[in-house]
Amino acid sequence: MAGSSWDLVPPDGDEAATLIGFLERNRANLRARCEGLDAAQLARTLPPSTMTLGGLLKHLAVVESGWLSEHFEDGPLVPPFDTAPWEEDTDWEWHSAADDTPEELFEVFDRSVGQSRRIVARALSADGPAGQSGLDARAARTVHDQERVTLRWILVHLIEEYAQHNGHADLLRESIDGRTGPGER
Repeated sequence: MAGSSWDLVPPDGDEAATLIGFLERNRANLRARCEGLDAAQLARTLPPSTMTLGGLLKHLAVVESGWLSEHFEDGPLVPPFDTAPWEEDTDWEWHSAADDTPEELFEVFDRSVGQSRRIVARALSADGPAGQSGLDARAARTVHDQERVTLRWILVHLIEEYAQHNGHADLLRESIDGRTGPGER
């Protein structure tokens, strides 16, 4: 389908291009499910869940930053996550999203995704962390105090995270206006 999120996935790409393509497709699908909604709609829940589309945008922004900025590069989370009161509220991104405007939610999501894209591009070039490059480059930090995972592992995990939450986004969007996804059936 021309102009669809499938255009982001090369049909004959190498491993890195395919992983990045599927990650980009999932990012685009989440964005499409949230676009055109006002603050009240982005904050609407589908009981008994307390999950919201705005919360999903903010959650996936911190997930991107956590895996790529923090774990992979050993850097800080992107703002506002770098100064969020995580000690007081471990689900701060979910709870605070209702206080954000749609513009703020998309801005933090886009900023985090932009930072992630730059990190991945560096890692796939000769300028990867600690002289490493490619999908086999290892994260600076360990995961669950075990091992330093590869960039490949992180990209697959991000695809998995988006895929799970895009299903939630479909249900939430459908409850708002009947729309289920970006219209690519």
